[in-house]
Amino acid sequence: MSIEYLRVVPLYRGSKRKYNNGMTYAYRSNETGAASGWMISTISLLVLFLGVGAFAIWAYVNYSEQKGFNDQDIALAQAEAKRDEAKRLEEDFAEREKNPRREFVGPTEYGRLSFDYPKTWSAYVLNDGSDRSRYEAYLHPIVIPPLDQEDSRVALRVLILNEDYEQVIDDYADLVKKGDLRSSNIEVNGNSGVRLDGAFDKNIRGSMVILRVRDKTVTLRTDADTFRPDFDEVLKTVNLSL
Repeated sequence: MSIEYLRVVPLYRGSKRKYNNGMTYAYRSNETGAASGWMISTISLLVLFLGVGAFAIWAYVNYSEQKGFNDQDIALAQAEAKRDEAKRLEEDFAEREKNPRREFVGPTEYGRLSFDYPKTWSAYVLNDGSDRSRYEAYLHPIVIPPLDQEDSRVALRVLILNEDYEQVIDDYADLVKKGDLRSSNIEVNGNSGVRLDGAFDKNIRGSMVILRVRDKTVTLRTDADTFRPDFDEVLKTVNLSL
């Protein structure tokens, strides 16, 4: 019985190897697999390299943008700090210019009313009390505003009235009831009185102090909240001997 060997037909390009039995077999070359692996590795490295490069570019652009924003924020903060510092220095200078303060003294016919006021203010006596009706004086920074205009706001109005204390207070009772003015008790250098804060009319919003001294009534008023700090400082120095 004879055995016939089948001839192996190569499916892939490769080499043939002969054996001792005379048969020839085909085998697949390993070079093809090695080439494929090398190509895959190369492509993978290329993709990785491109990915890293793209990430590096994105990170740099993002860093540049953030740095630009940060630089702008820092510049803005520095500008605001300089502006605030300049404003503070200006306010400090204005406060220093007010000192030493000057003394205001009322007419002897009405006794003696005195207080200290900023030296940067001007004082104007509209009525000296010689007619025994009232004493009127106005104080304001630099120049006294027109007194015949309803919307004029004066830093300090000083009145000495030959009117009853309760009657003067009652003149503002309606505004207190409406809530336009807030009323509170006050004592100024041993003299009891009433303080009013709020809107006296549509143009005037400030503070007033009404004091009773014997048979007369003294009022001090500021026409704007802007002058309230100075107004409060003036009250601390008021002396009455009527």
